[in-house]
Amino acid sequence: MAPATEGPVRVEHLVTSGTFSLDGGTWDVDNNVWLVGDDREVLVIDAAHDADAIAAAVGDRRLVAIVCTHAHDDHVDAAPALADRTGAPVLLHPDDLELWKLTHPDRAPDGELADGQELDVAGTTLTVLHTPGHCRGAISLYAPGLGTVFTGDTLFAGGPGATGRSFSDFPTIVESIRERLLTLPPETVVRTGHGDDTTIGSESGHVREWIARGH
Repeated sequence: MAPATEGPVRVEHLVTSGTFSLDGGTWDVDNNVWLVGDDREVLVIDAAHDADAIAAAVGDRRLVAIVCTHAHDDHVDAAPALADRTGAPVLLHPDDLELWKLTHPDRAPDGELADGQELDVAGTTLTVLHTPGHCRGAISLYAPGLGTVFTGDTLFAGGPGATGRSFSDFPTIVESIRERLLTLPPETVVRTGHGDDTTIGSESGHVREWIARGH
């Protein structure tokens, strides 16, 4: 009998819906949930809103980790339930622990993310880039072997993420994007926390426009 094939490493995409709450306001949102892996193991980026739907997408594969690009509630609300179901660790940058506790005061993340840390799944490596500004512990995940970067809410199609709420800072997000993201190859696909994909090259001009406007 031939050995079972693992299949090529691939990026899978799921959209889940719920709410985002902070600073006394609540908004309806659709979130991108990203899965990176092959037929045997997978990593989830941002367990948003619906643990059942994400678990169904994982299927019978081993879930290596649940990586949080940041700790806004719409990106982490389903993380503990998914972790309990699968046994996978929840990983978060420690600078976002205060924000995490607003959603999960009685359940800490299982591990920390650090700038330069490498996460391996299905024979590919994702490197953690600390990209604060949208919030203090925001990170991006760069996968050069896949030609893509997962930016959470740091960089979108059209410019930087929002910085008008607690834990955020506009000059910091601009520096993160300019120094950590725009230095990646221009053809790198940007997979965001909400909305459509873009590329590093496409966003270079948009970010310069935002800097000139100062917001």
